[in-house]
Amino acid sequence: MNLPNILTISRIFFAVILVFLLEEKSQLGNILAVIIFTIASLTDFYDGHLAKKRGLISNFGKIMDPVADKILLLSTFGVLAHIGMIAWWIVIVIAIREVLVTGSRLLAMRQGQVLAAERAGKVKTVVQIIAVSAILLYLVARQSDFCSSWFYNVQHLWQWGNQGLLILAVILTVTSGIDYFRNKKLL
Repeated sequence: MNLPNILTISRIFFAVILVFLLEEKSQLGNILAVIIFTIASLTDFYDGHLAKKRGLISNFGKIMDPVADKILLLSTFGVLAHIGMIAWWIVIVIAIREVLVTGSRLLAMRQGQVLAAERAGKVKTVVQIIAVSAILLYLVARQSDFCSSWFYNVQHLWQWGNQGLLILAVILTVTSGIDYFRNKKLL
């Protein structure tokens, strides 16, 4: 197993840790969740970068990279909904798209084809990562004594910004899913 594939698999382990940290609902847990999520998100960039740079692109990486992204993001969205930070419908819409696209990839794999992630899917993932990051930072700021004096004044703006990012993430999730199936001539 090469380094890019190890980085890909690490996102799955980071997802498990992240869920436990967020479920703790403590300031330290939230701070550590921001750090873990940031590291996990960076592995998404570096696994692909290293694979291309070093000529280590593999079918395993093409399949597991988007799967690891889905596990990281869906588990994080799920726990954020569970703790009341986002609406469940957002998680459901994103999960349906991800299951359909992943299922399509698995069917293609059974027929000997490996379908790598498309550009629209990558953009969607970046926006989802930004949305999750903004929510995690909001959780930290909300509980921080250091931030309390100015946070009260910007709390509503931050919440609106988070909602805007989430709506954008949902729109990109749905449209990239539709594009995926159109490009594969499945729609």
